[in-house]
Amino acid sequence: MAELARLRSLEERHASLEARIAEEFGRPRPDPDALGRLKREKLRLKEEMEKLRHRVH
Repeated sequence: MAELARLRSLEERHASLEARIAEEFGRPRPDPDALGRLKREKLRLKEEMEKLRHRVH
């Protein structure tokens, strides 16, 4: 059960990062450094979620 809770938490953080990326793209002059950091973190979370999904199922 702890793994499912962890997975849900990661999914929420992933969605939050997606929103922050969209927000940054919506700015008149998006910050490429900020976008890079957000995208790398989003990818790291996605990879971690995939590992957890394989263990849970």
